[in-house]
Amino acid sequence: MKIKASLRALAALGGVLLSLSGAHAQEAVTPAISGVVAAGTKIELIKDGFKGTEGPIAAPDGSVLFTENQNARVIRIAPDGSTSVFLDNTNGVNALAFAANGDLVAVQTLQPKVGVILPAGNARTLAEKVDGGLSFGRPNDLVVDKAGNVYFTDSGANANANPKPDLSKISPPAVYRISPEFVIERLAKDIERPNGIQLSPDEKVLYVANTAGEYVFAYDIGANGKLGPKRQFAKLEGFRQTDNGPSSGADGLAVDKDGRLYVASSAGVQVFSNKGEPLGIIALPKAPQNLAFAGPGKQQLYVVGRGAVYRIPVLTAGYTGRAK
Repeated sequence: MKIKASLRALAALGGVLLSLSGAHAQEAVTPAISGVVAAGTKIELIKDGFKGTEGPIAAPDGSVLFTENQNARVIRIAPDGSTSVFLDNTNGVNALAFAANGDLVAVQTLQPKVGVILPAGNARTLAEKVDGGLSFGRPNDLVVDKAGNVYFTDSGANANANPKPDLSKISPPAVYRISPEFVIERLAKDIERPNGIQLSPDEKVLYVANTAGEYVFAYDIGANGKLGPKRQFAKLEGFRQTDNGPSSGADGLAVDKDGRLYVASSAGVQVFSNKGEPLGIIALPKAPQNLAFAGPGKQQLYVVGRGAVYRIPVLTAGYTGRAK
């Protein structure tokens, strides 16, 4: 009997140790990245279990908005970390941007288009067709500059969708701009799967993440608004062959006040200098999909991905000239 009791005690102790080990594994912390984040900074899990997480952005009231795209709604994170539904029935909103006049602009995926979703009285479609009637495949991300130009990516139709889309009626993957006069222009069509998009703080460089490739690309923006030649800006870790083809998982982009570029990828949050030099990687419990600076002084980095939302205190501030 004593032997059985001892075995039961050992089993119980083993369970406690496993539990503690699991709890310790959840305590994610950052490495040291000079000027960006201190070593051992706790990565706070705000909440998990969302059905799709994308498009975070700082809101004017100090909260953060992000999209729960599989439930077609926008979620609000209050400064205390609590969450609530901000907007429902959003036509599959995937990413958000604020225009200078306060309009909330979004790329939408169920009926693919780009448009203003708030305020309700000003809601309207900005772009839905291109090339004389072709539909977008899947508008993915966007950024709005100070002049009101809306830059956005279209990752293209999902050829594996069921039912299969009629590709003859869908425009191929591309990068677009909608001018303040609501003229749509295709800027680039030479990226396999354009995803995250961002502007440098001075708005002279446009960055585009290529999910299917090993690099974030950069384009200089001319005085006439035209893009210069595509160049390889930052080489990504984690590039690999998958069942669906090559992928780096490169997704959302953000910039800080010094022009560093932050990339959500399969390796984590990869940080690059304003010249494309790799500075470090913040690994998270779940692979990130998008990110944004927010909070007091924009000194918190909010990261979303695979149904989870994280918050990381940082040493730098995000760029404050735009919402993102």
